[in-house]
Amino acid sequence: MWKVKSILQREGRAKQRYLFGAVLTLLLFAGVAGAQYDQHPLLDKAANKVIRKYQDSSCEQLWQERQQPKSQREQEAVNFLRSDPQMRAMFISRVAAPVANKLFECGMIP
Repeated sequence: MWKVKSILQREGRAKQRYLFGAVLTLLLFAGVAGAQYDQHPLLDKAANKVIRKYQDSSCEQLWQERQQPKSQREQEAVNFLRSDPQMRAMFISRVAAPVANKLFECGMIP
């Protein structure tokens, strides 16, 4: 009888270790994914500014702004993103969904 109990206890501990390992792995991946954004605070700030601009602007405002030339600062940011494909990919992955949704709502993309 004690052998059966001992085997069940070992199996229970093995399941606990497996579950602990799985949770630890998930937390590690979540931390790495979150750290990508923490490493680039200026990129985050710029992405958040773009997202807020599109969320807070009316469609009419966006149409009007589209006709205006870019400021010197905006042009520098665009040039930087053109020169660094990795940063460009991170920036686009942050702003793509909110900006595309707003442009779609405003009839600016099909």
